[in-house]
Amino acid sequence: MEPTKDEILVGYSRARRDLDALLQGAAPADLHRKTDGTRWTNEELLFHMVFGYMVVRALLPLVNVVSRLPRPVGRAFAALLNAGTRPFDAVNYWGSRGAALVFNRRRMSRKLGKTIAALSRRLGHESSESLARSMPFPDRWDPFFTPLMTLNDVYAYPTHHFDFHAQQLSLRHQRDDD
Repeated sequence: MEPTKDEILVGYSRARRDLDALLQGAAPADLHRKTDGTRWTNEELLFHMVFGYMVVRALLPLVNVVSRLPRPVGRAFAALLNAGTRPFDAVNYWGSRGAALVFNRRRMSRKLGKTIAALSRRLGHESSESLARSMPFPDRWDPFFTPLMTLNDVYAYPTHHFDFHAQQLSLRHQRDDD
């Protein structure tokens, strides 16, 4: 069952609080430590988690356009994007590494707050009909992308992405063995 608008907004608020707590509880050495299961440091992964919300802002207009096209056009577009998975993965990795230098521990919380505020405003204006619009997605780009996603799925995506990656952080206060 798809989450409601209210459930999506609750997830956004929780992610914002979680990020703030993670950043406040982490020493510089914690942020520079490698994560569990990625090539990023904790700070880079935290930015990548924020970036999931930023990506949604770019995806929303795309879903609005592609969902109005004939379904074969959308499938061809998703197949083209899937064919570019390797370059996407490289840009995703290096982009998050570089962007974490700008949106570092001092700036990423503010960026997430502004991004969530914009997503929340936009979600508030969506109708049940618009949230049901769907388009084929490049499901090789992310484990939470499915072959067909509704606009509602796209709004819910960044919190799933955030929660998944939060499990890969190696921040000292999260670990049972430190």
